[in-house]
Amino acid sequence: MTTNSTLDRGAGIAVWRQIMETLKAEIVSGVFERGSRLPPESELASRFGVNRHTVRRAIAALTGEGILRADQGRGTFVASTPLTYPIGPRTRYSEIVSGQDRAPDGRIIGSATEEADALLANRLDVPLGTVLTRVEALRVADGVPMIIATSWFEQARVPNFVADYADSGSITKALARAGITDYRRQETRITADLVDPADARQLGMVLGQPVMIMESVNLDMEGRPIQYTRARVAADRVQLVVNEAE
Repeated sequence: MTTNSTLDRGAGIAVWRQIMETLKAEIVSGVFERGSRLPPESELASRFGVNRHTVRRAIAALTGEGILRADQGRGTFVASTPLTYPIGPRTRYSEIVSGQDRAPDGRIIGSATEEADALLANRLDVPLGTVLTRVEALRVADGVPMIIATSWFEQARVPNFVADYADSGSITKALARAGITDYRRQETRITADLVDPADARQLGMVLGQPVMIMESVNLDMEGRPIQYTRARVAADRVQLVVNEAE
């Protein structure tokens, strides 16, 4: 474990937040593994050169994010580590989460029918005005909200998508019911933004926190676009990994 840390008190970032980010980075890197116990508050206070109240605030913030948990009389433990989310030709949320011994789930929080504007027509390679199904979904792992994704599909190709996704909780399974048994990622564009109020409520985040924006297009095995998605990812809970070998 790191035995000393230097805080930048002139950086304009609250000291407790610097401590929070330092501990979070150590959890991500494996210094503190899932299920391991954090050092006592007094030891952390000594390490960072602050009082226990400041350390307590950092720990409370990480507990609120679901990264730490406090067991009465036993101490503070790492409840979860950020989800590693590889991006490649076969990006499947359920498989990614299950592969890390977590329980994946997805539920629809909104849906609508709309006509393709210029952007959507370009991404899905359909004429302007084509009828699309728009689905807003919340994706979780072990009950913790991770991603809000808005996806568009050509309605004629997946006429029962909303019901099928609501029933299965899986985009892959819903597409399979429409006869699209496999698909691959064409591209993913990653940017960043601050969480907006609606997404903050769904993700359990505080306004001002960052989200990663992933815009992606999936193709069927004949090379036709079937899905365009704009996902907002909780930056403190998910670690994106781009697999360049693929």
